[in-house]
Amino acid sequence: MSPVKMILVFAPWLAFLVIAQGSLFRLKIGLLFALVLCIVLGVLRIHRGIILWTGLVFFFFSAVLVIGFEDSFFIQYMGVMTSGFLGLAAWIGIVRGKPFTLDYAREQVGKEVWGNKEFIRSNTFVSSFWAFIFSLNAVLAYGKINHFLVSGLIYEVASNSMLIFAVIFTSWYTRLARAKRQQYHVS
Repeated sequence: MSPVKMILVFAPWLAFLVIAQGSLFRLKIGLLFALVLCIVLGVLRIHRGIILWTGLVFFFFSAVLVIGFEDSFFIQYMGVMTSGFLGLAAWIGIVRGKPFTLDYAREQVGKEVWGNKEFIRSNTFVSSFWAFIFSLNAVLAYGKINHFLVSGLIYEVASNSMLIFAVIFTSWYTRLARAKRQQYHVS
């Protein structure tokens, strides 16, 4: 998957991350914007599968809890909830045998490859990598809230660096897997 495609796939989450900083008002706006963006990307078929449903469910219920009830616990732990929910959704997709990257990887290959064990294994590996990064980010967010880290800046740098690394890794691994498939078919 290309970095541009990954940005589109995670656009609601990225928009939420950028908008929802600094105040309760911005958090509310960020949640609404991300929910609307999930709906638009779903209608346009840019979003699909577990990532679509994860975004719709998370942003809808978060909006209800934050906008409707101003739930202080949920607001305080929003970073943990966001990364934790993404991680949980990714792990559930893997356990169900439907890693979230599969929906997007199928766009890059012919239907004859979709059931290929190596193709599915590669997608499970990449989705597991993302699930690990999301889970680790949830732990870091918890550490930030409870002051286990020296500063919030360390959390931000570590969290964003891991996400950037996941994008780079996914792009690299996708090219590697594609080259292996082409080599196998040529030989």
